[in-house]
Amino acid sequence: MKPVKHISSTQNPEIRELITIKEKKKGRSSSGLFVLEGIREFDIAREAGSEFDKFFMCPDIISEELASECAGHYPDVELISVSKSVYERIAYRGKTEGWIALAFAKDHSLTDLPPLSAQPLILVAESPEKPGNVGALLRTADAAQLDAVLIADPISDLYNPNTVRSSVGCLFSVPIATASSEDIIAFLKERKISIFAATLQEAGNYVDRDYSGPTA
Repeated sequence: MKPVKHISSTQNPEIRELITIKEKKKGRSSSGLFVLEGIREFDIAREAGSEFDKFFMCPDIISEELASECAGHYPDVELISVSKSVYERIAYRGKTEGWIALAFAKDHSLTDLPPLSAQPLILVAESPEKPGNVGALLRTADAAQLDAVLIADPISDLYNPNTVRSSVGCLFSVPIATASSEDIIAFLKERKISIFAATLQEAGNYVDRDYSGPTA
């Protein structure tokens, strides 16, 4: 699969749209798209069933053979070649890898979570402020093989470039949902999942608690 065209100007409408999606939450929300950079992240997202709108490759960085191999999984998705200067403008990580995909964001509602195990272990994070911290939580959840991560009252969107980058692909491999604190508490109680919270007031020692049952 060969690129259908080459873009050498950052003023090109498709490049300007990509930059808006990368840099602005409103751009991601209105388009339903987000920017995914790098072969490793792309492969993880692809294996998780993600869908894509467009692919961008920089022939000065990535071989046409490798780019065509990646794009070949989606013959109906447009593959666009860009100059090195354009790539450096649209890439979050500068000159790395030479591959960027515009991907469709998923709906991360509680009802879209896959079925939980009989003894689920769930991580709940309330209003994490820094997108990079959300990515770190997802990496931890993936390493610990948690059933799901629930973000209560989210401040930043899940597809902020810092979240996508810092999750190192775990955004696509870990079941994740966002909702209000009230809805998440109701979701957990309905399934008889015990809720434990970190607090400084009237707190017991965390090592004295029993986490053997369904736990959040």
